[in-house]
Amino acid sequence: MGSNENLENLLRSGGLKFEPPDRKECEGLLRSAADRLDDAQTRSLSFASRFDLAYNAAHALALTSLRLCGYRSDKRYLVFQCLAHTADIGKVQVRLFALCHERRNLAEYEGYMDEDPALLDQLLDSTVQLMERVQRQMLRL
Repeated sequence: MGSNENLENLLRSGGLKFEPPDRKECEGLLRSAADRLDDAQTRSLSFASRFDLAYNAAHALALTSLRLCGYRSDKRYLVFQCLAHTADIGKVQVRLFALCHERRNLAEYEGYMDEDPALLDQLLDSTVQLMERVQRQMLRL
């Protein structure tokens, strides 16, 4: 995707750091995402486990996309917000990943997990789509 004005603004404000892509790192993140995405589709696992696996697969993919564009961020939510610019995904999917990030934080930090099978299905579908986009990005590295 290359850089764009939005990513450059985040770089200037300190939200992003410039760091050239590292093929080995990106391949490792992709492997991790693929394994987690496969495991998240195992229906015999609990909802909480499946959600956690799917969320972390999505995060690894979002981070890979950001890294492929030459940036890094220490803020988990920011890698999702950058997806519109790094992986060219729509606002609906960005909002879905942001909602899942909020749900993940509620579970992680407050112990609250609202079981929402429809949300999990949407997360899985969107993560599969994101995987395809990031794999195409990798081919350009």
